[in-house]
Amino acid sequence: MGLLQRLDRLIASIIAGAQWLTLPLILLLFLQWPLRDAIQCCSRQANDLGQILFALLVAVSVTAATRAGTHLASDSFAHCYSARTRWRLRQACAIVGLLPWSVFVIVASRNFIVASVRGSEAFPDTANPGYFILKAALWVLAALMIAQAVIDIVRPAPTDRA
Repeated sequence: MGLLQRLDRLIASIIAGAQWLTLPLILLLFLQWPLRDAIQCCSRQANDLGQILFALLVAVSVTAATRAGTHLASDSFAHCYSARTRWRLRQACAIVGLLPWSVFVIVASRNFIVASVRGSEAFPDTANPGYFILKAALWVLAALMIAQAVIDIVRPAPTDRA
């Protein structure tokens, strides 16, 4: 198995695993009111954990949408083109848009993310640990987009069928 296939499978595995973050996120969102109103305990901790799960879920979801062809794509126009033309457009978008943007995000956010992770930054309102994970999720998003852009650029062209 080649490097491209392994990278593709790794991204698919990350997406498959991250989809399960939805269930605990929904549970935490549901429990916030009963925790605050009935039990009068732990609602803020549930909110903080929910924010972490949501940030990670969104970071992975953007790549999932790109892989599915639903992100940065206009479906009404895409069907007019051949598979090879759609592939070329996807390559061009990865080269011109996704790759430079993702690298820019990593470079531009370097100082505040590194400082946050090094300091194990806590949530400002509650002082609960883990706020740095929200910031680090930005790098998860950018790294997955870089990997997906590389796959889209290097992947062989499809064959048009008549």
